[in-house]
Amino acid sequence: MRSRGTPPSSIPPVGMEPLWALLDLCLPVECGGCGRGGTPWCEGCAATVRDDPVAITPRVAVGAPVWSAGMHRGVRGHAVVELKEHHRRDLIDPLGGMLAEMLRTLARWQELPDRDRLVLVPAPTTASAARRRGGDPVTAIAEAAAARLGSRVRVVPLLRTRWGVRDSVGLSASARTGNLTGAIRAIGPSTRWRHAGDADVAVVLVDDVLTTGATAAESVRVLAGRGVSVDMVSVLGAA
Repeated sequence: MRSRGTPPSSIPPVGMEPLWALLDLCLPVECGGCGRGGTPWCEGCAATVRDDPVAITPRVAVGAPVWSAGMHRGVRGHAVVELKEHHRRDLIDPLGGMLAEMLRTLARWQELPDRDRLVLVPAPTTASAARRRGGDPVTAIAEAAAARLGSRVRVVPLLRTRWGVRDSVGLSASARTGNLTGAIRAIGPSTRWRHAGDADVAVVLVDDVLTTGATAAESVRVLAGRGVSVDMVSVLGAA
């Protein structure tokens, strides 16, 4: 029987070791990257995804520099799919670590503006997708990254996809653009928007996968309309 997740900590509570051992026997843990047994994220997969970020030129002009941790395939792509489609919440932390390391590298390369604070804006999702996946995985990844990056980094959800938007899987770049035009709306109180629009704040739009750039482009447009300038789009994988 295959496990799609693990308890929130790898250390069993005192007195619960026999029960955890039994659970591990009945529901063996598998690496979210390669399927290896015994760990949710093995050292081999962690080493595999330690690549330098790559600049991406999407088919749809986004209006901000786009960087990816790598291509959406192999270990990286498998881990994202496991989290989104198989509820592998134990992969949030390693994927958040991947995002955090990418942002550190880009700051070191001076690709990310040197500001007092950094705001991570999760790319929008539909309410139905969030319910189906047990929460919004992109927001969860961004929060895990922010926890690693320190107190000057905040996750500020500002966007939501309107009800009734069709799934973009299988659509061409032009069809995706048409599908998403006007489909992303601003959410949250005005205080969130003022914080994100401060002059001493760098803003990064975060997503898990970039295919054509249509979602990122519409998100950047909506944010700009509310006075928030996106300095960079960062994704875990480029398809």
